[in-house]
Amino acid sequence: MPPDAEAIAEQVFAALADPSRRSILAALAAGGPATATDLAARLPITRQAIAKHLALLAEAGLVTAEPGERRRVRYRLRSAPMRVAQQFLAALARDWDGPLSALKDHLGSTEPGERKESA
Repeated sequence: MPPDAEAIAEQVFAALADPSRRSILAALAAGGPATATDLAARLPITRQAIAKHLALLAEAGLVTAEPGERRRVRYRLRSAPMRVAQQFLAALARDWDGPLSALKDHLGSTEPGERKESA
């Protein structure tokens, strides 16, 4: 992966590590763009905490702020950083597939309780 893609994936994983941020993303995915106040009405998180989480999600590129009327800012999901993280995980999974297959073959070639001797 290019260095910038790896940095994006790192930010996405850091943002997704918090369950409150995952809840906010899920709420935006289910209900569409929303303000911090809208999200606070749907989630068991204070508006102030949601605003802080939204700032971190915006920093990671996972949401974008859209100025609205009367200083109300609506947040919308951005999928591009998530796709970068998904590509990172897919590459990692491919790297694991070969060794895991070899281990499965090795374990499948021995009888239970029997150790395979090396030559």
